[in-house]
This record gives sequence, C-alpha cells and structure tokens, in this order.
Amino acid sequence: FTQDDAHIFCTPEQVEEEFRATLELVKFVLASVGLDNFRVQLSLREPGSDKYVGSEENWQHAENSLRKVLEASGMSYSECEGEAAFYGPKADFMVSDCIGREWQLGTVQLDYNLPERFKLEYTGSDNHPHRPVMIHRAPFGSMERFTGMLIEHFAGAFPLWLAPEQIRVLPVSDKTLDYANEVVAQLRKNGFRVSIDTRSSKVNAKIRDAQLELIPYMFIVGPKEAEQTAVAVRDRIDGDLGPMPLADAIAKLKQEADERLVRQVAENTFAGVEGQTEKANEY
Repeated sequence: FTQDDAHIFCTPEQVEEEFRATLELVKFVLASVGLDNFRVQLSLREPGSDKYVGSEENWQHAENSLRKVLEASGMSYSECEGEAAFYGPKADFMVSDCIGREWQLGTVQLDYNLPERFKLEYTGSDNHPHRPVMIHRAPFGSMERFTGMLIEHFAGAFPLWLAPEQIRVLPVSDKTLDYANEVVAQLRKNGFRVSIDTRSSKVNAKIRDAQLELIPYMFIVGPKEAEQTAVAVRDRIDGDLGPMPLADAIAKLKQEADERLVRQVAENTFAGVEGQTEKANEY
C-alpha cells in the first residue's frame, strides 16, 4: 500500500485558501487522466462516538471551514457522518469506474488536533508563538488503487502518453530491418517507448497482434518507406493514417504525448445486478 501523502502546515488565516488549492490539485490529477465521473464526499465525525481526538470547538471549526470552502468552490458535495479521520474531517473524491463501482481516490483532510497533540508552534508576525493548522493531502490516494482504476478506466488501452509501449515498428521483411532499427533509434532519441517486431510473420499478422496488445501506434516500414525516409502510420483508434515523412510522424505523436490527450476511455455497459439498487453495486 503506497500513498502519496503530504502535509501542509499553515496559519489559521491561510486554511481556506490552502484547502481550496489542494482540492484544485486533486481535480487536476483526475482531469489529467480523464477521470471525470466523481462526486465529493464531506466526511464528518460520528456524533457521540469516542473514537475521535480533539475538542468539540476544534471539530466544529474544522467542519465549518470545509463546508465553506466546498460551497465557495461551487462543487456539489454530500455529507457522510462517521467517515472522518480520527483527527479531523476530510473531503473525499469518490470516483466511479467503468462498471459503476465507486472508489475513494483523492482525499484532503483538515487537522486542528495533531498540531495540538504534538505541541507544534510557529512565531507569528506579532512575535508570539501560535499553533499551526495541518492539511493532509493525497491527490492519488492509494497508488495501487489508482493504477487499478486507470487500467479498468481505459480497459488497458492507454492513451499515447501513458502507454507502457507507445509505438511498435513493423518491418515488412528482413530487407527493411536496418531502416526499421534506424526508425526505432530516432523514436527513442525523441523520448518514445518503442519496440520492434522482427518476426518473419506477415505484416498483417504483426498489425493484428499489435492491435490486440493495444499498442497506440504502429509504424510500418517497407522498401518504399525506407527509400523516402518515411513510415506508414497506423493508429489503434482511427486505423490506417497512410504514409508520412518520419520527421512529421514523430512531430505529430510528440505533440499528442506532450498535450496528454485522452482520446478514448472504456464505456460502461454494466446495467447492475437485477433487483439491486445502484447503492448495492458500489464499493
């Protein structure tokens, strides 16, 4: 279990702006990979429970601060009692996967209590000691859970910039193997993750295998392409794009990777288990 946990120590006057900024960070992370089907849950303490630390005043202050920030941000949210951390309330991003299940990914937590318990202090502008406020933030949440969500979200068909293998070079025959290796070298020089299929199979079989393995792009090279320093480009999504000068093909893919485009995600065709409510299908 790996968590991208970090902690911000701020003055009480900085709490709302810092919390708003961390919410925006989580939204940026989710938007970067096309995870836009989410809701925000304001996780509060369970009334009457003794499992939480800190004073009533600190808890009320923290919960009211979070409500204020969420309302000012314009994000719709729901409140859920009993889901707070033992030291403070939190805003949890509940993301739905491609079959409708909910997972908690990013979380931002407001903590007035641990600085008190550890007797943390800073010297303010009045030259007197003050107690800081602590913000716990994990934009990804659990890294393993986030990775699992991504695999299901894209059904393994990752966008170019995220794919473990971005391009596969397919020489038509051994006659163009030298040129194919030159293409591989140029691609690697430009930072791409690339492989080459040197099998003696027919090129159509190589294309089929690369398509089944969800490789974003295929560069097919034959004698004509070698003569013209070109490649025949095949897109996993759009199919045959035709021949292009090698430099132009590299520039096209580099732009797509740099812009971190998400062109396709898995569609949800799961209708739920018969007789069960939507809530029953959530995790």
